Amino acid sequence: MTGGLPVDLILFAMIAAFLVLRLRSVLGKRTGFERPLQPETRAAGFDPRNGAIDGVAEEVPASAVAAQGRRVVPDPRTPPGQAISRIAAVDGSFEPNSFLDGAETAFRMIVIAFAAGDRQTLRSLLSDDTYAGFEQAITARENAGESQRTELRAVHELAIEAADLRGSIADVTIRFVTDQINLTTGRNGEVVTGSDAVTELTDVWTFQRDLNQADPTWKLVATRSA
Repeated sequence: MTGGLPVDLILFAMIAAFLVLRLRSVLGKRTGFERPLQPETRAAGFDPRNGAIDGVAEEVPASAVAAQGRRVVPDPRTPPGQAISRIAAVDGSFEPNSFLDGAETAFRMIVIAFAAGDRQTLRSLLSDDTYAGFEQAITARENAGESQRTELRAVHELAIEAADLRGSIADVTIRFVTDQINLTTGRNGEVVTGSDAVTELTDVWTFQRDLNQADPTWKLVATRSA
């Protein structure tokens, strides 16, 4: 087309804009205090004062588990549960189950962006140090002429394993149990690592935010496999 943009470029721009807006909605819009990852009112039925008498976790109703995968939040009397309560005292809109919903969205976006080499998306969701590690791995893959294929087939469980509040800096650590396909191929299509088999993986990610800052985004600051 003369004097115009290609249709596919316009479509990609529209899709990218939608994803950015969707991400901002799940990571929070500042309305006074910000909740981790998703700006909604406190979920019905969740009251940190009436957690389980025994055990270390309180779960969402079975109907929600069936639809979303298992969600686990700490008992309010455990150290992680007490930290969650302190975070909620500073950030009045913080709600653990909604945080897990937003964390799942962020997890999906980060996993897919890393496989695609989408630095822009990663830059907005990762801390400086974490981004540097991801970017180095992407660059090495590109220099080797390799391609990454990742499919996130299912999310079985999200659990808040730890939380901390140091001054205004809040950390929340989540365990993700997922089914994935991860396959790296070389320049000629040969398999370098991984396979096309579905594998259950457990990842432990820590998200962080300065609750005094206007930016509502919780950024990924640490990752490990379990």
